[in-house]
Amino acid sequence: MGIVAEFRQFISRGNVVDLAVGVIIGASFGKIVTALVDQIIMPPIGVLLGQVDFSKLKYVLIQADPVTEKAEVAIGYGLFINTIIQFLIVAFAVFMLVKLVNAARRKEAEAPAPAEPPPPTPSEALLIEIRDLLAAPPAAKVVPAKAPAATKAVARKPAAKKPAAPKKT
Repeated sequence: MGIVAEFRQFISRGNVVDLAVGVIIGASFGKIVTALVDQIIMPPIGVLLGQVDFSKLKYVLIQADPVTEKAEVAIGYGLFINTIIQFLIVAFAVFMLVKLVNAARRKEAEAPAPAEPPPPTPSEALLIEIRDLLAAPPAAKVVPAKAPAATKAVARKPAAKKPAAPKKT
């Protein structure tokens, strides 16, 4: 099988579409988490720590020089802290999702299996066998080795007629 045919088969599977949807939703979820951390969670933490904006926290290695137009070289550990908090939020959300799915699977596995139907009665089994024999193609019909004994017809005696009453004249 050529690589193009393999690729076409791979793309046509439903898993690829599911994966693509997951990536797109994951990217959108990442943006939501970034906004949550940057705009909602970090400002109160900064206030608690004395009016600190975490996104601006950095350790400057080389100061910017406006004369030579050299940019500042700094380690932005505040942004790193924001990223760690974002990761923890995403990890917690994924953990809760996996926990929910596992609980649903456990509940499904614990559900009692449907009870087996009772075996057919002898008359039902005989009817099933007859149905199967009738449904088989003519060449496949099996003639029993020994035919069951035919039942003898019981001859009945005709009912005796009552003698007719003599006619009165």
